[in-house]
Amino acid sequence: MRIELVKRPQRSALFSMLSPFIAFALTIIAGAIMFALLGVNPLDAFNIYFIQPISEVWQLHELAIKAAPLILIAVGLSVCYKANIWNIGAEGQFIFGAIFGSIIPVLFPQFEGPFVIPLMLLLGMIGGALYASIPAFLKTRFSTNEILTSLMLVYVAQLFLDWLVRGPWRDPQGHGFPQTIQFGDWAVLPQLMPDDGRANWGFVFALVAAVAIWLMMSRMLKGFEVRVLGSSPRAGRFAGFGFNRMVFFTFLLSGALAGLAGISEVSGAIGQLQPVISPGYGFTAIIVAFLGRLNPLGIVAAGLVLALTYLGGEAVQTALGISDKVARVFQGMLLFFVLGCDTLIHYRIRLIGLALTNGAAKLEAAPKLEEAR
Repeated sequence: MRIELVKRPQRSALFSMLSPFIAFALTIIAGAIMFALLGVNPLDAFNIYFIQPISEVWQLHELAIKAAPLILIAVGLSVCYKANIWNIGAEGQFIFGAIFGSIIPVLFPQFEGPFVIPLMLLLGMIGGALYASIPAFLKTRFSTNEILTSLMLVYVAQLFLDWLVRGPWRDPQGHGFPQTIQFGDWAVLPQLMPDDGRANWGFVFALVAAVAIWLMMSRMLKGFEVRVLGSSPRAGRFAGFGFNRMVFFTFLLSGALAGLAGISEVSGAIGQLQPVISPGYGFTAIIVAFLGRLNPLGIVAAGLVLALTYLGGEAVQTALGISDKVARVFQGMLLFFVLGCDTLIHYRIRLIGLALTNGAAKLEAAPKLEEAR
């Protein structure tokens, strides 16, 4: 006996709309069970996890800081996934964007002026796009699987960053710590409201990117091309749309936005390069993209929800003494239920082989019945 998924002739519009909410509710239920097994009152845990991190103004600023890279990366990934192209390496593109954008403040700290930040942002986008072009080239030239190549390049980027900050870019006055020099004042991303919190212009970049990509996908020919090639590559070829060009376009776009997120994070929230500059934004952004149903405007709301899980995970770790892996488990459950709900909306489960097994058993029992007679 085996299980098969059979595509439904018509999916439910109501359940399609409610799917993210159902997935979130199931995650809450599973999370309550998880907290109970850890010996923690689920109500107390959820209060610390979801309510307390946004109870004050400065905490809302922290929420914006966490949400900005998630939204930026997820918006770019949504275009890839709409085109049925699977970029799983945004974490590496995030890191390379941070490295390229840090060239000016690390290697040329004497350069000052209002042009420094725009150049850093531009270099960050170039770095992310160039790194994303590697799996795009491998896919179009050698037909390699972009899931594997983009994912493996994440670890290359992480190790390269570690080598840089421990070697040639290490601060000579840093007492041996693996980090670069602190960025100068002209290389720090300005804060939105300096008197109220740390939120910087990275969150504005995320909102602008979400609106721009939404307009492209819903109002422009390029968005139509993405949707057509994603749903029917054969129809796209008949229409004159090039699949290889689309591979490069989506990878370069998503890589550029991931790189922008990387340099925004480093120049805004951190202020220098360190061995670890991301708690896994590139992977969490995949959850954000699907939770937002690959809609750039929905991704904004999903990014805020997932950013809250980061803050909540830190809060419960401090207040209840729970492992920092709780937030990762919570995010993983959310992705599991989102994909599960979407799958069951589009497909129904069919058991194959049960009827054949029963039939074979009857045929085998028939001679014995004859002998008994």
